[in-house]
Amino acid sequence: MSSNLKETFNGTAPGAPAPPRTGPGAARRAQPDRTPPAPAALAAKVRTLAPSMTRSMQRVAETVAGDPAGCAALTVTGLAERTGTSEATVVRTSRLLGYPGYRDLRLALAALAAQQAAGRAPAVTADIAVDDSLTDVVAKLAQEEQQCLADTAAALDTTQLEAAVAALAGARRIDVYGIGASSLVGQDLAQKLLRIGLIAHAHADPHLAVTNAVQMRTGDVAVAITHSGRTTDVIEPLRVAFDHGATTIAITGRPDGEIASYADHILTTSTARESELRPAAMSSRTSQLLVVDCLFVGVAQRTYETAAPALSASYEALAHRHSPRPR
Repeated sequence: MSSNLKETFNGTAPGAPAPPRTGPGAARRAQPDRTPPAPAALAAKVRTLAPSMTRSMQRVAETVAGDPAGCAALTVTGLAERTGTSEATVVRTSRLLGYPGYRDLRLALAALAAQQAAGRAPAVTADIAVDDSLTDVVAKLAQEEQQCLADTAAALDTTQLEAAVAALAGARRIDVYGIGASSLVGQDLAQKLLRIGLIAHAHADPHLAVTNAVQMRTGDVAVAITHSGRTTDVIEPLRVAFDHGATTIAITGRPDGEIASYADHILTTSTARESELRPAAMSSRTSQLLVVDCLFVGVAQRTYETAAPALSASYEALAHRHSPRPR
């Protein structure tokens, strides 16, 4: 995993080197470099990361997302002047958004501007108001969900996804950790994997999650689901599994969060704008479920010879519960 994504579990500041690992999970094979997000994913990255940025970085991020064509024509000095910030802030914002430097961000902005000119740019939808009719609520939620899924698909690193699928397909045992809405997503993943013959368990109780993580070994896989990337009750069992040699996967909206310190593979999710009537848990759950489905289908493809019979057996075992009972 890239060193700039590492943060220690006990709160080391971003950018500081992580302390050396001493357990059996210390030696990790080199991870592939993560490519910058596609231009279409830029607006999604801004929506997801802006709440955690400083005010000056927010101005830079919101400016480039709001006027990609105009900003693509600006030098780093020009953008700093336009946003009332510094060149260093512009560069830091570029890196936080996933680009190696401002030059790479400018290229993405130019591509995004071209998409907008062709009518393929993501639409920004309105927040749900207290006095909206249910017809408007349905339309706005549908648009937000659609945008959230598109943003997640655009930003998802398929190299990381492929590596996560390979790890799950060959796992001796799989543990999934999540709290609150993320625990529901974790249960969905574990249930899907169980139906194709894999040993998978979802743990919503943080104490039980840690005690199970202690038993993880090389050849096992631990999956942590946390949109914020800093949920202690999810990070702790993943850390324990990591230190005991398990391959670890994080599904998160914050690839630079604490969770990254203990993840071999990171799958980034997006989220729609949070509002009073649409908490972050709603949109993050949508994007998490998309990633879970991608994982499941990928694993089912890799293990088709055993997955297909297992699925058929589970369907047959439950078929009588879906048929009318004879009188």
